[in-house]
Amino acid sequence: MSESDTNIALTLSRERPARTSSGYIMLLVMLGALLAGIYGGAILSEDPVLAGTLITIAAIVFLFVTCGFYMLQPNQAVAITLFGSYQGTDRNTGLRWLLPWLGHKKISVRANNMISDRIKVNDLRGNPIEMAAQVVWRVTDTAQALFDIDDYKAFVVVQIEAAVRTIGARYPYDDYEHLEVTLRGNHDQVSAELRAELIARLKVAGITVDECGFTHLAYAPEIAGAMLRRQQAQAVVAARKTLVEGAVGMVEMALELLSEKNVVELDDERRAAMVSNLMVVLCGERDTQPVVNTGSLYQ
Repeated sequence: MSESDTNIALTLSRERPARTSSGYIMLLVMLGALLAGIYGGAILSEDPVLAGTLITIAAIVFLFVTCGFYMLQPNQAVAITLFGSYQGTDRNTGLRWLLPWLGHKKISVRANNMISDRIKVNDLRGNPIEMAAQVVWRVTDTAQALFDIDDYKAFVVVQIEAAVRTIGARYPYDDYEHLEVTLRGNHDQVSAELRAELIARLKVAGITVDECGFTHLAYAPEIAGAMLRRQQAQAVVAARKTLVEGAVGMVEMALELLSEKNVVELDDERRAAMVSNLMVVLCGERDTQPVVNTGSLYQ
């Protein structure tokens, strides 16, 4: 079977309204049958034939009506079938009634919140990471959920795991140069792509996704220590780079001010020494101890 044939087979079921009746009207009919039976029993001594006929008819009507009742709460639906053939879906709340030979299966169309298990995924760079997602989903097409999928709840669980793996392999976990879209640094964008991926996967089951996001995102334990040291090293390098850039700017400013105000005239050698001393003072991790020169500049 080709892919197009498979898609056609999966989209045959479509929800449509079912023909059902209000249960309150049929409740009155049932009470009428009960009263007819009571009346038949009252006239049993006067006309046994008429009484027996009334009691028999009343009992048949009573049992017939009683077998067709069902109750629907808000955000619930009932799929109606006739000998296995789908006849429609009833979404009207309250007491409902349908012909007793029609089958019906109740399904919830309320929102469901699910948190997936933590799964190990290789990101775009091949690093093993752990991911888990929280998904809010609900049934929108009861016919597809019941008749196109064997178990739609189990189907949701499997597709959530598959979607998380797909998104996890599409991006790197982190990018310290901030040039790429990453799982850790672009949470909103990645969550939106995860939702779009899930909607596309769950469409065949008549299910949509209202909200989703990651509840757990971390390096796998076997590389977590190494990645932590890498992060620390890169953070130290970045801090040093910023510190040196600031120190160079301060040294340039100091030399320009000394030259503009003619505070002191420095040759190349003394200028280099002064730059070296200032860089040590500005970039050093410890406080410096000043040395006061009481002699001339060149002693």
